[in-house]
Amino acid sequence: MTSDARPKLAVHKFASCDGCQLALLSLEDELLSLVGEVEVAYFLEASSTTIEGPYDVALVEGSITTAHDAERIQAVRKDAKYLIAIGACATAGGIQALRNWKDLDDFIRAVYATPAFIHSLEKSTPISSHVAVDFQLNGCPINKYQLLEVITALLQGRVPHLASHAVCMECKRRGTVCITVAQGIPCLGPLTHAGCGAICPAYNRGCYGCFGPMETPNPDSLTSHLRKTGVPADELVRLLRGFTGFAEAFRSASEKLEKTAP
Repeated sequence: MTSDARPKLAVHKFASCDGCQLALLSLEDELLSLVGEVEVAYFLEASSTTIEGPYDVALVEGSITTAHDAERIQAVRKDAKYLIAIGACATAGGIQALRNWKDLDDFIRAVYATPAFIHSLEKSTPISSHVAVDFQLNGCPINKYQLLEVITALLQGRVPHLASHAVCMECKRRGTVCITVAQGIPCLGPLTHAGCGAICPAYNRGCYGCFGPMETPNPDSLTSHLRKTGVPADELVRLLRGFTGFAEAFRSASEKLEKTAP
């Protein structure tokens, strides 16, 4: 605790696009109330002024992609009472985890004029692969109100109340007809954690799993059904390997499909 008894909050960035940090800033009115309850001690996206730790709560955005990051996350963990991984990169490796199934050197040679200057780990991995994580908040980007609920729950000393159902429930609530049943569009909604409001299906686009696997997903059942409707295995592999493709449920399902014929 600080001298004025407010918990100290730190926000750290690793390999990411900053979108989840912006979700926190976009709370606007709620953020003003939050700042009255916590001391934002370290948040480079919002202020260059920093206060040294230890911190009561550390929000961590981004995946671990370099040896330097692998060392830095250890220091972040040591300096925080509670560590919360926020967003697809921090919880599942992010879109940059696509390299986990390919030759990293091929990507580096294709993108950078001087590959010798690039020093990167072979895989992009979530925060939980390196340190103990107290809570994970999915999304690309995260739902700002879910983040507010998590922080509020910590301040009140209770368990966060977040929905555990699939995106399909959100489709029902907004009156969206199932695009897989009605139009044959491949959709990861039955496997994906709720939180986005089912935006994509509402615009006739299949869910691509940006909020990660729900608590009890059954990818074998969904992929088997989609295969029977004529969706090729390679297309399903691409669908599963999106923003949260390295999450265990999606990763194992895509690797199983990859072994089958198109």
